Amino acid sequence: MLGAIEAGGTKFVCAVGGAHDDIWAQKTIPTSTPDETLSACARFFQDAQVRFGVITGLGIASFGPIDLTRSATYGTLLNTPKPGWTGTNFAHFFGHQVGVRVALDTDVNAAMLAEAKVGAARGAKDAAYITVGTGIGVGVLSGGQLLHGTLHPELGHMPVPRWPGDEKFESQCPYHNDCVEGLASGPAIAMRGAMPASILPPDHLAWQAEAYYLAQLCRTITLAYAPERIVMGGGVMAQKSLIGRVRREAEKLIAGYVPVAARRGGMESYIAEAALGKISGLVGAFLLAQQNKPTGGR
Repeated sequence: MLGAIEAGGTKFVCAVGGAHDDIWAQKTIPTSTPDETLSACARFFQDAQVRFGVITGLGIASFGPIDLTRSATYGTLLNTPKPGWTGTNFAHFFGHQVGVRVALDTDVNAAMLAEAKVGAARGAKDAAYITVGTGIGVGVLSGGQLLHGTLHPELGHMPVPRWPGDEKFESQCPYHNDCVEGLASGPAIAMRGAMPASILPPDHLAWQAEAYYLAQLCRTITLAYAPERIVMGGGVMAQKSLIGRVRREAEKLIAGYVPVAARRGGMESYIAEAALGKISGLVGAFLLAQQNKPTGGR
């Protein structure tokens, strides 16, 4: 039996099962304080072990930033804007409370893994996943492995040139004035359009600005990582006209320097919609657990 957690700023989704497509029990726990939230998660897994048997691996797809270095601080949330959560160590807590091997990664990296294994980037060894929602995050798969450095990719905070006429718009990022997240996240769209992205009309001018900024992100990813495919997901991408706008803007920005539009399937295949939707993080957590489980039992 494997365990999986999608740890988010508003809720934690916990599950156990034989695999991501063989779930035996699942529970959603609202995110409150670290003590309350993690204790409720631990009880779920403890009860599952009574009902179903030993958990051989636990995968966690977490909001961040989080320490992914294999050290004493592995699995520790760093300077997160979520009040009270900075310094929380997931690996230490669940390792002791559940007695299980823990594998962690960011929620967006886990989603990248899921899309590469069973989703829109299936079979790709080099791919990128962009999530566009309350924030903007990027997961990168390089040579079949999730990309990590001293931390993890933070391309949502990459600076970008302003869309013409958008020079006076106030960035919604508290750290940067001209980053993709500050100019193109869900809160930025709501500020620019004076209404949430979910009800903003598809012909509103704000979507043109949105496509411009996301296309710049796609261009940077193309030039930096040369992926076989870029997958786009997150709540903002529910606006079905957006991905077509992004493709057209990206093709103009790349300007034929990298012939991605000439590949099989063209830009429609190169910049693809996510296939797994809201379950990508949980699927990725199961895959992390599966990769990390011991070969000879606990």
